[in-house]
Amino acid sequence: MTAPRWLRNAMLATAVMNAGAALLFLPAASPLRALAGLPADAPAVYLATVALFVLLFAAGYLYVGVTGHADPLFVGLSAAGKLSFVTLLVCFAVAGAVSWRAPLTASGDLVFGVLFLRWLCYGPRPS
Repeated sequence: MTAPRWLRNAMLATAVMNAGAALLFLPAASPLRALAGLPADAPAVYLATVALFVLLFAAGYLYVGVTGHADPLFVGLSAAGKLSFVTLLVCFAVAGAVSWRAPLTASGDLVFGVLFLRWLCYGPRPS
């Protein structure tokens, strides 16, 4: 299904955002995680795994942004992932496990998650 220009632009922007976030989750980026309100230290294997998955999604966003081919399943997983990530950070902030800077840092994920959900609910339908 062809993505409208606004969705392609959103996918390109979130590809850049995710690529930057992947760097944030690299094991060596402890000071950056602390600055973002996330726990500075965690086992390297977990951090590298998170960085890998965030980067893989960045590649998917880049593909949709460049080609304009928006698969509803991918857009749905993207919306669910972004909104779930923000929800987790808010829950952990409420519990005092992370700083409130963490969900604020992830506010872009909230915006993109809502945009992706909007396209799923109101975008063009296949013939």
